[in-house]
Amino acid sequence: MITVISVGKKYEYAEAIRDYEKRLQGVFAIRWVLVPNSAKNGPEARKTESEGIFKAINSSDYIVLLDERGVQLTSPEFSELLTTEHSPVLVIGGAYGVSDELRQRADKVVALGKMVFPHQLVRLILTEQIYRAQTIAQGHPYHHK
Repeated sequence: MITVISVGKKYEYAEAIRDYEKRLQGVFAIRWVLVPNSAKNGPEARKTESEGIFKAINSSDYIVLLDERGVQLTSPEFSELLTTEHSPVLVIGGAYGVSDELRQRADKVVALGKMVFPHQLVRLILTEQIYRAQTIAQGHPYHHK
């Protein structure tokens, strides 16, 4: 089981996300934990939302923070990460990112690319990449080399 902690409430791409979730199984199934958006802006929002994320994680969790300043992985490398780590917790911050404390707590910081994406869109991209990771691990031809 993969836990995804994301800031925000609504799913703007809910139908597409559900489509990929239906295909996920076993260790690749997703459990979503939504942390409310802060009513504040800038550093205050980052602090409030990061505190909410901290409340949702355990000290023993393997945290993978999604951040444009992180390392870029290929899909096979991401698949290996998800299959190597027991029940990883993937974190999607809000519009203002996450606190330095949360970034330091992360076991790995991963970038989907150098560009910044809205966290709603990141949910969809991440769900597809988790599905792709599952197909890679199972030797399914969905991912083309």
